[in-house]
Amino acid sequence: MRKYVSIAFSSCVACAVFGAAAPSEISVKLLFDCREWVQGERIRAVVDVANSSGDTIVVAPGDAADKLVLELARASDGRAYPKCSGEKPFTAKFALGPSEGQKLETFLGDHFLFSDATRYLARAVLVHGGMRYESPRVSFDVVPGVKCGGAMQVFSNVPGLKRMFELVYWRRGRGEHLFVKSHDEDGGRRWRTYDVGTLLRVTEPKVSVQTNGVVTVLHRATQDEFIRTEFWSLKDAVVFRENERMTDPDVAGAERVKALYMEAGETEPVKKAWWKFW
Repeated sequence: MRKYVSIAFSSCVACAVFGAAAPSEISVKLLFDCREWVQGERIRAVVDVANSSGDTIVVAPGDAADKLVLELARASDGRAYPKCSGEKPFTAKFALGPSEGQKLETFLGDHFLFSDATRYLARAVLVHGGMRYESPRVSFDVVPGVKCGGAMQVFSNVPGLKRMFELVYWRRGRGEHLFVKSHDEDGGRRWRTYDVGTLLRVTEPKVSVQTNGVVTVLHRATQDEFIRTEFWSLKDAVVFRENERMTDPDVAGAERVKALYMEAGETEPVKKAWWKFW
């Protein structure tokens, strides 16, 4: 019993020396929407920070005393994964008073270049008063997806520039989703991957590229609906424009016939004896 008291007392002294609250009083969590992401997606996550101490934490970007950072490693070797060059600040300045919490949305793809399709380990770290408060490491996979279509864009005003658009599908939630990947050929830039909605693989999805840079993707989402997605593909950008649902024309035609029938009203059959033919 005396040994336990001595250890507890030493921990309290250490906290007093460093001017920080006990580690259990500040918690950090890293939460993901899902654990599998297609290459090129932004990879959304939420950092949940709870301050149950008596300190006020003032987090600022850069080399501030209090800061919030993301750490990433490959699961295969545990080595730290490099950040993007010219990385944006992970978070804007904010203050967290005693008994306060904060949830921060982040996109890992804005801070790290996921060049390899493999498993990664991520954690969020709050640095306060010279101490690190780490979230548990969370594993997630970056996958290439299963290819189901594609098209090439040739830029007439930029000699040699060719851009590949690739349609892939992968399971997300309770169903499969269609993703649009794009990259410039010959080792060029990889552009952001977009999830364009649920996919029903009874009709082959299509992608078309017009000479003015308009890229259109059409795929079946349900038995009754298609989704049409439009992008603008320019020399230095791939811009999402719109995503709209459209009723299957065959189903729409059948529904219209039913509607006309109901509008006209039902006609009672002529009642006559079975032996009469007039």
